[in-house]
Amino acid sequence: MQVIDMKICLICSSGGHFTELTQLEEAYKDYDHFFVTIKKPDTEEFSLKEKVFFVKDPKRNPFKLMKNIIQSFSILLKERPNVIISLGAGVTIPICFFGKFFLKSELIFIESFARVKSKSIAGKILYPISDLFLVQWEETKKLYGNRAKYYGGIY
Repeated sequence: MQVIDMKICLICSSGGHFTELTQLEEAYKDYDHFFVTIKKPDTEEFSLKEKVFFVKDPKRNPFKLMKNIIQSFSILLKERPNVIISLGAGVTIPICFFGKFFLKSELIFIESFARVKSKSIAGKILYPISDLFLVQWEETKKLYGNRAKYYGGIY
């Protein structure tokens, strides 16, 4: 049963970021939602039970980044989410920017549990445009400042 007419885009890279994002199931399961990630064995298996779009991992390569940008824009035009929840890494940046500035989606960024004493690249880039920026360690909140919110770990 859908609680509110809202569509959520859940985006992250594969591996640990993906594991953390799926631990938020209680928060998204009652809403229309979809995932955007990189195609790897764990995410391919997950796509058998959830709606998942796969995008190219840019890996700081300009040609792969262009492919990711095109894929991201296409997904957003098709799905039109109201909210984007990102756990990072670089694969998420184009969707977050397009969603925020073209669709006026709310952007929630969650800094990875692995980030305790340093900022992630995605976190640095998306912090200024996030509507809600969450960290999982009090030490990490000190790195980002007042706009970052600490609520503990996702687990």
